[in-house]
Amino acid sequence: MRHTRLAVMVLTAILFIPAALYAADGITVPSLNLGVKQASNPQEVVGALQVLFILTILAIAPSIIIMVTAFTRVVVVLGFLRQALGTQQMPPMQVLTALAIFLTFFIMSPTLDKMNQQALVPYKAGSINFSQALTNAETPLRDFMFKQTREKDLALFMSLTKGVKPKNKTDVPTRALIPAFMISELKTAFQIGFILFIPFLIIDMVVSSILLSMGMMMLPPVMISLPFKIMLFVLVDGWNLLVGSIVKGFVG
Repeated sequence: MRHTRLAVMVLTAILFIPAALYAADGITVPSLNLGVKQASNPQEVVGALQVLFILTILAIAPSIIIMVTAFTRVVVVLGFLRQALGTQQMPPMQVLTALAIFLTFFIMSPTLDKMNQQALVPYKAGSINFSQALTNAETPLRDFMFKQTREKDLALFMSLTKGVKPKNKTDVPTRALIPAFMISELKTAFQIGFILFIPFLIIDMVVSSILLSMGMMMLPPVMISLPFKIMLFVLVDGWNLLVGSIVKGFVG
């Protein structure tokens, strides 16, 4: 459960800390003093270890977000789209990555809302402790991963762990759920990518056949087919269809 707890902490911090700062009447920038001194009591040592732990979490935050959210499917599908269009470096990968990040937050917003209501709000009210808050926040995140994970992929990793066969979802260890979720997302992304390639491949084949029949074998077919592929994508409102299909794949 440790990886999921780390993911819960990172996602909660990313979502709610900026909102809390924005809502504050007066925002003050805290000062930070770095130094080494002798600890006078064990609590100081614990505090230093907690700071070190938080810095470690922030360092691996990108990997955690990729592992347990919709980011993997979104960014792979957008990469397939650029390859299918054949536009080389357009749109830039930075733009596609930024779009994938915002789509990920949009897709994950219902899960994050549940984490807020079940964990953060009770913890701020003092009704539960920190450990209970992490446990409550972990449940919605696991439910999201279970919905997108194929039973065959989960069974693969459960067989590799050689543990006791789980009776329900609660018994499934997180170390098996996360990799099963990731390969399920990759398979879904590759299926979407295959469908994306079909219409553009047909255009390439038609253009190549026409050029071959006209004896223009020295003219690269890619240069001729590229404007037609861009025009087709624009006419069918491709960005709207693609983004809508990706989001509905998680919501449905």
